[in-house]
Amino acid sequence: MSGTKKKKTALSVSEGIEQPDSINQAAVHQRKQAKKKLPTPEELFLGVRKGDISMLGQAITLVESSLENHQKAAQDLISSCLPYSGNSFRVGITGVPGAGKSTFIEALGKHIIRQGGKLAVLAIDPSSERSKGSILGDKTRMEELAANPQAFIRPSPTGGTLGGVARKTRETILLCEAAGFDTIIIETVGVGQSETAVHSMVDFFLLIMLAGAGDELQGIKRGIMEMADAIVINKADGNNVQKARRAQAEFANALHLFPPSSSGWTPLVKTCSSLYHKGISEVWEMAMDFHANASKNGFLVRKRQEQSSYWMHETIRDGIYKQVFNDPAMKAELQIHEKAIAEGRMTSFMAAASILNKYKSDDKS
Repeated sequence: MSGTKKKKTALSVSEGIEQPDSINQAAVHQRKQAKKKLPTPEELFLGVRKGDISMLGQAITLVESSLENHQKAAQDLISSCLPYSGNSFRVGITGVPGAGKSTFIEALGKHIIRQGGKLAVLAIDPSSERSKGSILGDKTRMEELAANPQAFIRPSPTGGTLGGVARKTRETILLCEAAGFDTIIIETVGVGQSETAVHSMVDFFLLIMLAGAGDELQGIKRGIMEMADAIVINKADGNNVQKARRAQAEFANALHLFPPSSSGWTPLVKTCSSLYHKGISEVWEMAMDFHANASKNGFLVRKRQEQSSYWMHETIRDGIYKQVFNDPAMKAELQIHEKAIAEGRMTSFMAAASILNKYKSDDKS
């Protein structure tokens, strides 16, 4: 019936009025734009020099970026920081899996800070060759150290290449030094290929080992032993004390078989318990003795000069590799040569020589 009001029920829905969008899209857009805008190299430099940890983190992210425009900005930043770098004691720490490297670094780091130092820990993290993912768990393993305002912990994924270790970690060291950190610890992922790379960017190389396995000298490569400036037997507590002392004697005897180091330093073997903070101060005193001797006899200066030259050559090799594999024309050549190798028409070395010749001729034209 017209004019009759429609009877309301409990199921009736009022049309109401149109509500505005609950999300302020303009504000979201502004925030996104602000987030995209990175600080300039000049702003990052000023922040790093002030010791601003947030700015230091952004500066390292810029260095780690593979984007071409970021790489140019990163080099400008590094150039600005270079005069303020080089004043730290660079320590490399490696060891067998399960040796307690992170626990040791946390105990040592807290000791260094108590002595008035300022510490940066750069942990080279394993990146999966398949997924390119990485663990990046060192901050969770060093909670107390990470919370200390005098410490900075930065895990860096290797990306599966030692060239990545060279560029990212070496330049990150310079940034940390410019930010005022006087001790830089570089933790490696374990005994393997990256140890050679890390040894070539530190002043003092420390090997962490365990006792009680019965085959201490079998579980590590001779090359790593030769690189070590000192060996520390960790977890020397409880029932392991006697085992640690026996292992200490075995490693000390083994080190005497190696030729003397050009540093004039005789590698030492110490025991410690990171969990109970026993022997940590003695380990650091030993490291400082090495630093004093290496500084006095000029070895430290010579070593850093050699390291800089070494990494220049490595960076050139890495750059050429990337140019070859990122060039579309060279990618096509690679596919042709890979097919020729698979069909037995060429050897790997013949194919490599052909590709390099092609690369050189294209570069000249």
